[in-house]
Amino acid sequence: MSRVLVAGATGYLGRHVVAELSRRGHRVRAIVRHRSRAEAPGACSAPPLSGSVDEWAVGDVTDASFTRDIADGVDEVISALGVTRQKADPWEIDNRANLAVLDSSLRFAVRSFTYVGVLHGDRCPARLTRAKTTFAQTLTASPMSERIINPTGYFSDMLDVLALARRGLVPLLRPHGRINPIHGADLARFCVDRMEGSDAGSWDVGGPQSLTWRDVALTAFEAAGRHPRILHVPERIAAPALRAVGLFSPRTADLGEFAVWGMVHDAIAPATGTRRLADFFAERTG
Repeated sequence: MSRVLVAGATGYLGRHVVAELSRRGHRVRAIVRHRSRAEAPGACSAPPLSGSVDEWAVGDVTDASFTRDIADGVDEVISALGVTRQKADPWEIDNRANLAVLDSSLRFAVRSFTYVGVLHGDRCPARLTRAKTTFAQTLTASPMSERIINPTGYFSDMLDVLALARRGLVPLLRPHGRINPIHGADLARFCVDRMEGSDAGSWDVGGPQSLTWRDVALTAFEAAGRHPRILHVPERIAAPALRAVGLFSPRTADLGEFAVWGMVHDAIAPATGTRRLADFFAERTG
């Protein structure tokens, strides 16, 4: 079995990756900022890391002295490192921190680097996706044997719709736009499968159900036990609204641009896994 370094180990996906690696008998070195928080259960029922980690690497991924030797003694790297709702700059984390882990991996002759990006990241104009795409391009151009995984979206991302359904109204920019989001455990299994394989490359991946955003909203209303009320918001108002938000909070506006782009463009990729969104919502409301 391999010795695997996991970056972003305390995130929704990272926790599932650690659990899957441990289940298969790999030895795991997990990069975390706070061990006590990592050992507790994560958001959205993501598993605790206690019992699944063989070696803790506790530190700040933006600290060059911490990341320089982070890959010493490991065979493979899986990075789910990135920011979403945190206040950190995505360029510092999604690009530069991953670059630091890659540099260490090259220095210590790691066999492969599996990176989790985002579907159509090269097309979305948000700073978040530009940072991810820039790193993925650097990884591809490096001597490292890369496995780049591009998911459509996580089940955890859909919780915003569930929160709106609980309040009684879900606004949608493009109700008939399609997405097949994926559960963290199903995506983790896909990532580890690619890591264990011999082929470098890039893979787009989604969950087993192709849903419209209206389907997502109706599923959320059913889980919340509320009568469905869906408001179709014209796409033309999104851009000026985001510009107004950007005057006060550029980070929030960038997250909004990422979310809006994802809602007005289809996000369908080859399906994997077995977990259904309705069950995921039911677990949060039952």
